[in-house]
Amino acid sequence: MKKTLIALLLGTLSVNVQAQWLRVWSAGESTRYAISETASLPYSTTGSTLIVGKDTYATAAIDSITIVNPVIITWNGASADVDIPETAEGVTAEVSGGNVVITNTCNSIEHEFILQGTSSAGSLTYYGEYKAKFHLNGVELTSTSGAAIDIQCGKRIDLIIEDGTTNTLADAANGTQKAALNCQGHLEVGGSGTLNISGNCNHALRSNEYLLLKKSTGTINITKAASDGIHCGEYFLMNGGTISITGVAADGLQVETDATSDEAYNGQFIMNDGSIDITMTAEDTKGIRLDADEAAPSIVPEMYISGGAVTVNVTSTALGSKAIDCDGNITIGSSASSPIVNLTVAAKRYEDSTGDTSRATGLKADGTIVIASGATTIKASGKKSRGVKATSLTATGGTLTIAATGSGSYAYNDETASTGYTYVENGGTITITY
Repeated sequence: MKKTLIALLLGTLSVNVQAQWLRVWSAGESTRYAISETASLPYSTTGSTLIVGKDTYATAAIDSITIVNPVIITWNGASADVDIPETAEGVTAEVSGGNVVITNTCNSIEHEFILQGTSSAGSLTYYGEYKAKFHLNGVELTSTSGAAIDIQCGKRIDLIIEDGTTNTLADAANGTQKAALNCQGHLEVGGSGTLNISGNCNHALRSNEYLLLKKSTGTINITKAASDGIHCGEYFLMNGGTISITGVAADGLQVETDATSDEAYNGQFIMNDGSIDITMTAEDTKGIRLDADEAAPSIVPEMYISGGAVTVNVTSTALGSKAIDCDGNITIGSSASSPIVNLTVAAKRYEDSTGDTSRATGLKADGTIVIASGATTIKASGKKSRGVKATSLTATGGTLTIAATGSGSYAYNDETASTGYTYVENGGTITITY
């Protein structure tokens, strides 16, 4: 058993340093306890168990116990203050008004950063070569020169939306930034607070590599994006939380396949729990989009909505848009879950300047679609809209209900009759109405 804290003795733990937290890792889960220079954290041990506060741990399951001294960045209007503890090896800061640049040269310690305060002309740019944690503790940043938060680190970045806090980020209207919140590595999000993001120049939230939402994730609201609401490479994995996306000029949530990646889930959208609610208003866009990479034709994008709830509303102004569009295969449901998927298509088809048309569609896959469990409902009410398009459609469980009520609309592929469809009901139910 690895312990980075001195051996525990019966009594209380007093920490006379700049420490903010004591963190216990046990059975793969992390629990954090607030401490200070003046307060004592009660604990006791019997040898086989450890009691910290009201929590009891089996000592054999404890991976580590650490004292955390985070770097604290506080914005106050046009200025910012950076408090770097002595234990933050390799961390330096440059502050110009409300713009903060953190450089971390340490490649062996997972430093942690607390972001708090408000600035209408503030930003954080981070350079590092090792994994790190960023805690959003009631921070409100509007940048006037680039991204609100730009994390230039190719490693794993933990983003913790602190419990009970509301955090708001917006980037500058002009610039070369890729997102209001940009991460060059892989971003793992947790914490039950609320994060609001407005992307005025490009995407709202971008992770260059994969994006993971943990079970503990609270609410992420994308309120505006000049391009995609959420854009990530490699894969998207959602184990919990709530995502709301509105006001985007391009796709709601886009996942790119990376031909250079060796990640096992490369090219996949995986949703195990939580909820996603997307409203599309722009022409010829996608609510959720999975792209193949021409440089890696052997990697087929896969969408798995195994749990939770997905709602995508393609409004009447979003001509030719798709609620869900996958360059590969789609599976909804599993033997252990019953997801709810509601797709509404009120838009007409789209025609570009060359005369090419794109039909507004609820669920589209270049490969197969399998309904394994749960309830999937698609309403195609726009003129010449379409419910489902795929090479094959099979229901092995659950229900799929398609209502093609728009003038000249199709329920499945380009079939207009109520009989003769090429779908297969193999344990599930497919219901089509006009």
